[in-house]
Amino acid sequence: MNERQLEYFRKKLQDWKNDILEQSKLTIGQMQDATLHAPDAVDRASSETDHALELRTRDRQRKLIAKIDSALRRIDEGEYGYCTETGDPISLQRLEARPTATMSLEAQERHERREKVHRDD
Repeated sequence: MNERQLEYFRKKLQDWKNDILEQSKLTIGQMQDATLHAPDAVDRASSETDHALELRTRDRQRKLIAKIDSALRRIDEGEYGYCTETGDPISLQRLEARPTATMSLEAQERHERREKVHRDD
């Protein structure tokens, strides 16, 4: 992968992370406001259910930020775009679709097949 491609993915990952962090800030503000304006128990219960769903989403995004940070670290260390299992290059199409990918498509498919076999036991 050349420097231009690495910079493209670095910017893509940083922009993605910034978007997630910005959404998180908005969510916190909205959750605080919504709780203050719930007039009765049913509205509060509905609001709490919405909050729980939103918090689960935010937790998933927190994990995604960790993956983004890991990808950025791999770019800095010169390891980005290479499969962690085989050492082979990960296709640009795969990285475009999933910039945090750590395995080539073939290695990921093998990994998922093994996981499924063990889960069925």
